[in-house]
Amino acid sequence: MKLEGLRVVVLGLARSGLAAAKFLAARGARVTATDSRPLEKLGSAGAVLDQLGISFLPQRAELLTSADLVVVSPGVPASVPDLEKARAAGVEVIGEVELAARFMRGPVVAITGSNGKTTTTALLGHLLATAGVAAQVGGNIGIPPTAMVESSREDQWNVLELSSFQLATTSNLHARIAAILNISENHLDWHGSMAAYIEAKGRILRGQTAADLAVLNLDDSVSASYAAQTPARVAWFSTRQAVSGGVWLSDGQLLLDGEAFMAAKDVPLPGQHNLENVLAAARMAREAGASLEAIARGVESFEAVEHRLEFIRTRLGVRYYNDSKATTPAATLKSIAALEGPLWIILGGKDKGLNFTPLREPLAGRTRAILLVGQDAGKIAGQLASVAPLEQMGTIDAAVRFAAQRAEAGDIILLAPACTSWDQFQNFEERGRFFKTVVRELEGD
Repeated sequence: MKLEGLRVVVLGLARSGLAAAKFLAARGARVTATDSRPLEKLGSAGAVLDQLGISFLPQRAELLTSADLVVVSPGVPASVPDLEKARAAGVEVIGEVELAARFMRGPVVAITGSNGKTTTTALLGHLLATAGVAAQVGGNIGIPPTAMVESSREDQWNVLELSSFQLATTSNLHARIAAILNISENHLDWHGSMAAYIEAKGRILRGQTAADLAVLNLDDSVSASYAAQTPARVAWFSTRQAVSGGVWLSDGQLLLDGEAFMAAKDVPLPGQHNLENVLAAARMAREAGASLEAIARGVESFEAVEHRLEFIRTRLGVRYYNDSKATTPAATLKSIAALEGPLWIILGGKDKGLNFTPLREPLAGRTRAILLVGQDAGKIAGQLASVAPLEQMGTIDAAVRFAAQRAEAGDIILLAPACTSWDQFQNFEERGRFFKTVVRELEGD
């Protein structure tokens, strides 16, 4: 794909959009940046554009319809009317991941799922490093794919965590190894329906061939259903049953193709869901050339990813956990299941149009109090009424102090909000760091 002289509009100026703009400008494209928000509301984006010599114009249909190519940031829905008009005018509209895929050297491992994809991606990168297999890691986990192109090599794996937002605007992505860990209700406010969300996730398989590998969860009905959508070899993972040519849990042992490579008790990450993540990462690492011995060493030395069921401290016998990344009820359910003991749970933030009633049964009987924060606390309160005492806290710091004053030795105070952070924070990372700061400032060992 030749970019020199091409008129390209980059829509959406968060991290991925700015990376795409830089990538395009470096290759001679005539880049214009735009966003639905005014430039003064975009933080440091203006300074970055100035440094790159890229002009910013307010978003309007005429700007997009007159371009040769439009590159969309992941946070911009594909159904935006201005994008629909651009497509109708014959303008190609792609996402930042698709742009990177057209230039990236070396094989791609692409990982998605409603929950666990960040941990699995980070773990796979660690396993490959432990085994001495060349790889770089990025995507939704941190480094935008376009920023990885320059350092990509033919003899190096590109390990990418990909969200449904990123996948929705891909068409030619070729994943030598693709994994769909699980599927549960998520981002319905963005995709519009569960069917559209499932379709977006399935795009990770579109470019695969018979020489490739699809790693799917036999215990998750939607993940398993994707087997019919790929010509690739399918490798199953399961914590419930033996699977031919895959990885599974049996009698406390993790097995790959029938060969035990480590004991489940030696996995340092809590919860059944993390055993699933380890199984998926192990199968992908094996496909990429890692030995079983290196995989076991890598798993045992892996440290939990920040904001994913992250242990913070024990104070006066009370344990504190940060799972700010739990932005859906399904993710919160996994946190609850992974921890044993009476709970003080902090829920709330900005809802994604999801249903909170699945939390009722797991929280009943073991929850000291549900501490509600953020914009959609009222909706959660309505759906969890009578499950446990409901306390309207408003903010995370108020919730932490309330629980810390009342919790007893053996209790757990857990941030697993089941909502996004966008009502009070820039992202889940900022929310998690704030929670950790508040917890660490509590007096007492």
